[in-house]
Amino acid sequence: MTDHFLNIYQHDAERYERLIAREDHRGNIFQALMDIRPFSGSDVVEFGAGTGRLTRIMSVLAKQIDAFDLHLPMLQEAYRVLSESGMENWSFTAADNRAIPVRSNSADIAIEGWSFGHVMGWYPDSWQQETDKMLSEMQRLLKPNGTMILIETMGTGRRDPKPPTEQLATLYKYWQEQHGLQHTWIRTDYQFASVEEADELMRFFFGDEMADTHVADKNIIIPECTGIWWKQR
Repeated sequence: MTDHFLNIYQHDAERYERLIAREDHRGNIFQALMDIRPFSGSDVVEFGAGTGRLTRIMSVLAKQIDAFDLHLPMLQEAYRVLSESGMENWSFTAADNRAIPVRSNSADIAIEGWSFGHVMGWYPDSWQQETDKMLSEMQRLLKPNGTMILIETMGTGRRDPKPPTEQLATLYKYWQEQHGLQHTWIRTDYQFASVEEADELMRFFFGDEMADTHVADKNIIIPECTGIWWKQR
């Protein structure tokens, strides 16, 4: 699936945005983040921002969000979407998660969503070293008492949390045991506008088996569990 996701990020950012705009229809991510670290007036650095899903959520209260992603098409879509929001406290720049061009000790919050998990597919033989680099980069740019937050899937089509692959289970365990991150989870269910849209977008991103299983009964709400990990500097 590694090439599958890379192809989407490089060539199909608009359809990816259509998919993620349907996730978390109850708005649970906002409250979960506020419970972990209230972000009102905060300086935020976002890793692997994609099309700006977390940027939008946090922009309503944050002082400034400097968001980064390696894939220009994703950033271009993020710029389009955020420009329509009316918010102006954000920026998007191309950068690798292991080398963010932000000065040290400058952020209240360093956050990533659905990005660090790709380390297992993209660096199967060196995922620990690459993970350490990403988390070290978060630590570097945080102010004293700043908070790092990591958000990743705990299962599409699931009502109870379980890492969707053994590789992700290993990664999440590594975060908790080797880096001391705390953990919780929330439901971030998808709600699509129609069965046809659910089928198209689920099949596009998650594949035929997932779509056949979860849209077969004409469902427009697809359950999703999302994990959140965090640590204060």
